[in-house]
Amino acid sequence: MTGDRARHTGFLSEDDSTGLMLWRVTNAWQAAQRAALKPFWLTHVQFVLLASLAWLDGDEPPPPPTQQQLASYAHTDPMMTSQALRTLEGEGLIERVQHRSDGRARLLHATKDGIALANRAVVAVEAVDATFFAPLDTERDAFTSHLSVLASRG
Repeated sequence: MTGDRARHTGFLSEDDSTGLMLWRVTNAWQAAQRAALKPFWLTHVQFVLLASLAWLDGDEPPPPPTQQQLASYAHTDPMMTSQALRTLEGEGLIERVQHRSDGRARLLHATKDGIALANRAVVAVEAVDATFFAPLDTERDAFTSHLSVLASRG
């Protein structure tokens, strides 16, 4: 029954499907990032949260972010954020302290070890990005701008 397969698509080729191409690119990029982060013993989510927290801490920090604020900043799922932060805390890379006025909230600080690890890992992550997106050459900025438009919808 090879000739009876239903193809309910408007595309002549799978390579014409923007969604499928995005899926393939995302999987390839994530695999490259996982490989780059392996020597640091970080998952990509852990890296994003640790690097975001280190960024938010800064040299003269405002009040430290809560878990919810960090999840919002990093655009991560709150439950996944909580699990990843528990792991980072167990590794001594962050500290979670009780919020003074909100018993449910935790304030977050990256430790010195956490900041040092984030700084080393970001070099590896950015090197992957430079290599991965190099084929876009002069179109990279436009591509990034288009991704930003799409990201702002979610």
